[in-house]
Amino acid sequence: MTGEPTTHDTENTAVPADAAEDTGGTGAAGGDRASDGGRPHPGDRLRPGTAVTPLRAGLHLRGRRGSLTLEGSTAVPVVWGLLEEPLRTGGLAGFRDGLEPGSAARAATDTLLDRLADHDLLLPAPPAAPHPHPDPAVARWIDATAAHPDAAAALLATARAEVLAFDPNSPTATAAVRALTAGGVPVTLTPDPDLPPDRILLTVRGTGPDRAVAAGRGGATGYVTAPGSTAQARADAAALEARLTHAAVEPQPRRIPGTFAVLLAGAAAHRLLCAAARLPDPATEADDPRLLPGIPAVLLADARPARADHHSWLGPDRIDADRHVRLAPPAGLAEALRRIAALGEHRCGSLPAPLPGDLPQLPVPLATCTPLAPAAGHATTPRTLTGGGPRLDLARLELFCRAAELLLGETTFTVGADPGHARGRALRHTAARRLAVAPHDRPPTDPAHWSGHPQLRHWWTTLTGRLAVPARLEVHRAAPHAHAYRAVVRRIPHEPGPGCGPGPLLGEAVEATPGDAAAFAALAAVTAVTAVRTAAAAAPGGAPPPPSGGAAAPLAAAGVPTAAWEDPGWTGGWLADLAGREEALQDTLHRLYGAGPTTTPPAPAPHARDSGLAGLLRSFGFTVLHTPEEAR
Repeated sequence: MTGEPTTHDTENTAVPADAAEDTGGTGAAGGDRASDGGRPHPGDRLRPGTAVTPLRAGLHLRGRRGSLTLEGSTAVPVVWGLLEEPLRTGGLAGFRDGLEPGSAARAATDTLLDRLADHDLLLPAPPAAPHPHPDPAVARWIDATAAHPDAAAALLATARAEVLAFDPNSPTATAAVRALTAGGVPVTLTPDPDLPPDRILLTVRGTGPDRAVAAGRGGATGYVTAPGSTAQARADAAALEARLTHAAVEPQPRRIPGTFAVLLAGAAAHRLLCAAARLPDPATEADDPRLLPGIPAVLLADARPARADHHSWLGPDRIDADRHVRLAPPAGLAEALRRIAALGEHRCGSLPAPLPGDLPQLPVPLATCTPLAPAAGHATTPRTLTGGGPRLDLARLELFCRAAELLLGETTFTVGADPGHARGRALRHTAARRLAVAPHDRPPTDPAHWSGHPQLRHWWTTLTGRLAVPARLEVHRAAPHAHAYRAVVRRIPHEPGPGCGPGPLLGEAVEATPGDAAAFAALAAVTAVTAVRTAAAAAPGGAPPPPSGGAAAPLAAAGVPTAAWEDPGWTGGWLADLAGREEALQDTLHRLYGAGPTTTPPAPAPHARDSGLAGLLRSFGFTVLHTPEEAR
């Protein structure tokens, strides 16, 4: 029997016909198996709630956290027809005792039990003593959910809950009391005049640490916080209400609709009961790829249209130890974009989400975002940012980093998806600034050394042909014998002549080869011109942003195979080449321009407070470098 996962929660498994039909089959396990290591044994029973659909030559089983498909023999449904009732009623021991050891039926039965155990669809036999929780409905829920039902039931049996609300008779408070009571936990309802009218606070005390969740609404959106201490739940609730109210596009209804109140109260009670019994948090059960492992998740719910889903979220006040999480840097571009989506969630995110919106994606992919609040010392009006790149995903990453830098203090910090990305961006910014003011006592690099680059030909033709922009491109070597070059694209003045100046800067780049530098400078110029023409730029005619070029190439190329025919004319091939040169370029720029940001900046001690936006970015695995000498 072999298996190959097909989705997050589904696995197809082939059952060889000889395991179920041939008399010589021995199966995967014998009749003397013990329960060690989670292997099935004669006392195992099927988890409550498991649904089974017979197939022509197999079975499809659906459990609480996943599903399993067994295929390969028409005998599989027959064997299951004999096995299902003993599994559901706890009579598996007697059923297996009636099977001849070494027979095909015994082998097929053991093989099926192996697969069920692999997918957490089996439970140990109930103990001789009565179930720790007397309520049959609660006992079934625990059996369907817990890895160790007896321990979870014992924890829940000692738990005592309290519901705090401004108005104890509000629909949300009374619904929470009903839900906790149905979960078998004694509940006390307590008025709390310090709570807002629409918020409730649920706490539980037992043999473990006290846990709490809060539920309420901001605008028309309801929320349920992740389990934590009482102080953490109160802080998270206050921050969520402020964010949701600020992001609301419709006025807040005067009262929470009755069914909506029941939804929020039930979700809050569910999370609290799971925390009290040390069961998996409901946010982790759906294998939602948008959620980030290690980051607490909040539930956001809307009444119209009816929708509720979880979102990875960290509030500004991180009190509990599990809120001081620090994810490892993303392993690739796709993972970085997942974290950007979490940080930029339009209702509760702390940063703007760079999206294409209604911007044209030709001749260059464009994304735009508007930071939620200006950085200290900047203009009070929101500043819309627009950026482009060889691909939309690269444009979104670059724009997110620029928005974060603007909110942190544009001339003080450099942000990157990982240490190498941040360092590459910071070193390019420093090199471009210093080369811009350095005297040009050497002639530009001969165009023969860079004019044949396929990416340059594409972007230069787009700029001067399709967009009809009169422009001039020059490439200068950063230093004699150094493998670093700065390329600049300037618009040619309409009436060139003495004293008219070199023309406005459209784009610049610093890269390891003259061709790469020229290509990125031309790409930056196309982005600047297209953004202005679509009225997307915040300040048309302003200076372009500092160059970042190929700093993201290692992230984009990580784990992505490149076909043999993908030369630098293909974006994937070009990014792979850039990734191979990035480390040497950073070493060169660091040597030329003195001490710069380190690859691994000092991190706060474990559980130390790292508050503010910089701390939030670091918690999500991003790198924030302090670069005070940067002048943007």
